[in-house]
Amino acid sequence: MQSENILGYYIDVERIPNNCKDSRNRIILKDRNVLLNLSMAYHRVNISAYNNEGESPQTIYIVPDSSATDLPGQINVKPQGTDAVVTWTPEYRPKCFVVDWGTGKEDMRMKIVTTPAGNFTLDNLQPHKLYKIMVHASDVCQCENFTRHEKTFGVTHFYPVEGVPRAGPTNVTILNITKHSALVKWTEIAAEDCLGFLQGYRISYTDSSGKKWLAASVNSSTTSYRLTGLKEKTIYRVQISGFTNAGEGLPTLSQPFSTLKYGTVEALCYCVAHHQS
Repeated sequence: MQSENILGYYIDVERIPNNCKDSRNRIILKDRNVLLNLSMAYHRVNISAYNNEGESPQTIYIVPDSSATDLPGQINVKPQGTDAVVTWTPEYRPKCFVVDWGTGKEDMRMKIVTTPAGNFTLDNLQPHKLYKIMVHASDVCQCENFTRHEKTFGVTHFYPVEGVPRAGPTNVTILNITKHSALVKWTEIAAEDCLGFLQGYRISYTDSSGKKWLAASVNSSTTSYRLTGLKEKTIYRVQISGFTNAGEGLPTLSQPFSTLKYGTVEALCYCVAHHQS
């Protein structure tokens, strides 16, 4: 459709998920921008142009997450195996609550709760999967209209059952090797491999005799650690594993390195003396 022939635009806003029939909100515009006042639920925006000849194919836009973090303290989730009991205490008593839960945009479910008590039981949940749950308040509870009035007051994430990481961190490298130390760096474990809330990493190493030491446990935001107290001119192997509340996961493949025979000053002195002789 040529831009000079466009008379206006249709903006269709759809909530994800949406259990209501024919609850699409259509906005008709002349301009090419629109301000949408939406809750933190997922939304799909379909945009099309129109003129005297008809309507163009739609362009689909998924509204990104409005917040990557939780709204803490608003929702409490108590996992019970493949079920979970969700409770909340709103600041006021709306006519209804709208609860969204699932593992992502394409796997969300919705329930309108009209009981005054702020609780809801989720069932048939998958273990080791990270779920997002949102609770919205609305004073308009008809299925076709609540999306225009809902306000989000609680968002949280939970695992029905936590597992241990099924993989270790990636890109393990050994840098700045000296006579008695070495710097270990790695890339964090991918979220889909954690299978639980990652609490941290454990760094262990062995020497040529096969004796193993646990160097340290560090928090989940740390991606480097300096090994100290090493023996000179010795081959070591390093492994790193992640751990959740359920325990320690699979470690990385052992990464070998060898400490230096001389320190920097010693090596300099040796080179000078060797050159003079």
